Parts: sequence; structure tokens; C-alpha cells
Amino acid sequence: MKNSIKVERAKNDFTQADLAEKVGVSRQTINSIEKGRFVPSTILALKMAEVFKISVHEIFSLEEVDWQG
Repeated sequence: MKNSIKVERAKNDFTQADLAEKVGVSRQTINSIEKGRFVPSTILALKMAEVFKISVHEIFSLEEVDWQG
């Protein structure tokens, strides 16, 4: 799954720590999500969308490999 968290953080002038505090996780969690090592829960994805004031689909998108079992 691809994400645009880093881009959205830059648009909003947020550090990883800023975003982490706003959504209630650690900075390391944000870093892991940005690098594609961790897939966030639905709740966390929705929280990020609320913080950025955009839809979840604008932050996260499926890749071809995500459709393969």
C-alpha cells in the first residue's frame, strides 16, 4: 500500500512528532507507516485523514501486489 503521509505532513508543516501527537501514536509509528513497513489500523488511518482534512483515499492507495493473495 502506498501513502502520501510525508507529502501531507509537508503541506501542513508537521513533523513526524507533530502528527504522532495529534493521532496518539509514537513518532516511530509514523515513520514506519511512511516507509511502508507498517499498515495502520482503520481508526488510525481515519484519524490521519481528519488531521489533514482530506479523505483516507487521498492518503492511502492500493498497489497491484495488494490485490494478490
